[in-house]
Amino acid sequence: MFDPEDLAEIRESRESWESETRGPTVDRFGERTEEFRTDTGGQPVEPVYTPEDIADLDYGEDLGFPGEDPYTRGVYSTMYRGRLWTMRQYAGMGTASETNERFHYLMDEGQTGLSMAFDLPTQMGYDSDAGMAAGEVGKAGVAIDSLRDMETVFEGIPLDEVSTSMTINAPAAVLFAMYVAIGDQQGVPREELRGTIQNDVLKEYIARNTYIYPPEPSMRIITDIFEFCAEETPNFNTISISGYHVREAGATAAQEIAFTLADGIEYVEAAIDAGLDVDEFAPQLSFFFASHNNILEEVAKFRAARRMWADIMEDRFGAETEAAKQLKFHTQTAGSTLTAQQVENNVVRVAYQALAAVLGGTQSLHTNGKDEALSLPTEKSVRTALRTQQILAHESGVADTADPLGGSYFVESLTDDLADEAFEIIDEIDERGGMLRAIESQWVQRQIQDVAFERQREIDEGERVIVGVNEFTVEEEGQDADVEEVSEQQERRQVESLESVREERDDEAVEAALAALGDAAAGEENVVPYIVDAVKAYATTGEICDELREVFGEYQPGAAL
Repeated sequence: MFDPEDLAEIRESRESWESETRGPTVDRFGERTEEFRTDTGGQPVEPVYTPEDIADLDYGEDLGFPGEDPYTRGVYSTMYRGRLWTMRQYAGMGTASETNERFHYLMDEGQTGLSMAFDLPTQMGYDSDAGMAAGEVGKAGVAIDSLRDMETVFEGIPLDEVSTSMTINAPAAVLFAMYVAIGDQQGVPREELRGTIQNDVLKEYIARNTYIYPPEPSMRIITDIFEFCAEETPNFNTISISGYHVREAGATAAQEIAFTLADGIEYVEAAIDAGLDVDEFAPQLSFFFASHNNILEEVAKFRAARRMWADIMEDRFGAETEAAKQLKFHTQTAGSTLTAQQVENNVVRVAYQALAAVLGGTQSLHTNGKDEALSLPTEKSVRTALRTQQILAHESGVADTADPLGGSYFVESLTDDLADEAFEIIDEIDERGGMLRAIESQWVQRQIQDVAFERQREIDEGERVIVGVNEFTVEEEGQDADVEEVSEQQERRQVESLESVREERDDEAVEAALAALGDAAAGEENVVPYIVDAVKAYATTGEICDELREVFGEYQPGAAL
């Protein structure tokens, strides 16, 4: 890309600058630290970058143009000049009616996509009256016990006019089936349904632990969803392969890329083994990344991930269509960076993280509320978070050209370094027998834990400054009283609503639907149509998951994967 003679001249000039200009200054005044890195265990950062640092860069092979292989510069030719990213604020308030109210509020404020958060009982496949659900109903998101709750959530919201992301994993097929049922009720053709289910169980074994079934049947359910969606809902993303939770657990940027793409490889292999065509199902795969504080590293991370996935899909799996090779992703700002101290500082953190996501070419974005270290966000804080995106979109100018940092010596060098390190990690995963085996041996978890431990040590010893926590602290007189809370009364109302559904439904229809589902699960039929039938009969989330538990069993930590 660069003339060798020009590079030699630049190298000579750099050496001169180091010895005659920079060196004496460092000798006299020093620098803030002996070594600069992008993050804990991250990439070393040089004092300055020149064409010499990207001398091996091949524009066509490594960069190209937006919308063209290898997609380093973005998956769409027009990027945000054509259409802005989807502003998708994460929301799930204790009850279905409260969530419906919050959805309408966000849409009135200019949000362009919906994102559902579910409470822990729903995530674990339990109904609100289950013993395991006590004290947790509605605490981390909305409680969805049956189709009745989903009907309430989407009251007054035409599904042909919105896209909806659902952060649900082990019971993803159940919640997706409810969404399909709502679409059927509204008369929306299934091919017009748009959205995403997270449906990424592998990262549950790695980082979050909200799993239900062992990996093998979990993967079977996932591939059944792939098949159903390819035929019935081609505009609905079948999985959001999540690096977000991996990063939040402590991983470096390179580890986030590697473990996320390795999970993706595992899902693609499972789908191909199930007889699906890669060019048919791969366009419905999506990804989910965190955006942390180190702006330039995050931008490089997103660019590297796109390029790597295009290579993986073509070289490993023989994907031929452009759509099958494109890595499209949602981004959420980093919840783990939010502090309970000086919560107003979180507004600034979120803004910078959002900037990194947009500079990196995200397809949709959630910006955290400043108070999410304390509670569910209030209307005021979620409005500020949404306004952060709108200011970026309409006032900052960063959406006016594709890949605005492309060509930066530092960003291009960092993109290459992250890709190289991530590929090395994937190679090691391959040597360990693939991602499932690497998870089984606890190797992946140990890699993340080691980084998390080191980061916390740095914070505790003051080597890493967290503004308002270990530096620039102030005395605070308690926290802002304006926080969202879920009351015991709300839990009682949810249980009463569930009891009402059970009293009003046709029990024989429920029993027949659950029996048919059990037979399909025990055999080789696709289970998703049977789950759709069950939710339409008002079988509950817990009843459907229990039917599958009877067939598949439950995963026990420490058991063989």
